Amino acid sequence: MSSTETWQTRTETAEDVMSIRSVVAAAFPTVSEADLVDALRRDDDAWIPDLSIVATAPGGQVVGHALLTRCSVGGTPALALAPCSVAPEFQGRGVGSTATRAALAAARSRGENAVVVLGHPEYYPRFGFTPASRSHISAPFEVPDEAFMALFLDPAAPAPTGVVAYAAAFGI
Repeated sequence: MSSTETWQTRTETAEDVMSIRSVVAAAFPTVSEADLVDALRRDDDAWIPDLSIVATAPGGQVVGHALLTRCSVGGTPALALAPCSVAPEFQGRGVGSTATRAALAAARSRGENAVVVLGHPEYYPRFGFTPASRSHISAPFEVPDEAFMALFLDPAAPAPTGVVAYAAAFGI
């Protein structure tokens, strides 16, 4: 990112839905993740409107998206970070980190605590994620230990333990 580039973040609006779909579809090999976002948006039990965060370029174009939706850990409400997407032409320029930090800050301000993510073990630790197994949290499927991570936004709150139950849209 050049020193003159700045990414703004905000909560998604109804006008952003198609732009978000385009960004997510372009960021992944198939449209499955874009379909997932659409399905999560329709799930009243999973969707938390102020935790769908877009990152915009200086002209206002949506170039990134980070989504936190409701899941549970051992029956305790938690959040799943998925998917995080950046338009290919903007990747590697700090857009994803900016959107993810904004989403986590929004979750913290809501009083949320536990967040899980299945992702690149060399990327997500920069936000404070550590292997979920260290906190006695497990995925409901086989996954490499280092790729399934957890973050606690409120160190004073009790940390949930157990198996993650994802929203139905994840198909797990």
